[in-house]
Amino acid sequence: VQLVESGGGLVHAGGSLRLSCEASGFSLDDYTIGWFRQFPDKEREGVGCFDSSHNKTDYADSVKGRIAISADHAKNTVYLQMNSLKPEDTALYYCGAMYARGVEYGFGEEWYDYWGQGTQVTVSS
Repeated sequence: VQLVESGGGLVHAGGSLRLSCEASGFSLDDYTIGWFRQFPDKEREGVGCFDSSHNKTDYADSVKGRIAISADHAKNTVYLQMNSLKPEDTALYYCGAMYARGVEYGFGEEWYDYWGQGTQVTVSS
């Protein structure tokens, strides 16, 4: 089982990025995929999550309206589209996979079974 994030980078405030989380070794239908971010010297915080088997998403209030999660099952990949980026969105972004639990567990990182290595997003002012 492996999760590989990509798509991070440096962007100006107001810009957009699309992060990818490519899964291998399991089907997206069996797992909820969550996106988290980690600021320096802080705990990871949930950004949003996607349960493909029930077609449900949930987003953190801090980013609601600026992000969207989608999936391409043919590529076994989940995307995090981020718009209107702000300098305070600068963080290391991770995706995680949680087996057989829905979005109601989506912001609790203790429920996740697998994690990717993270991709850095830096937003300049």
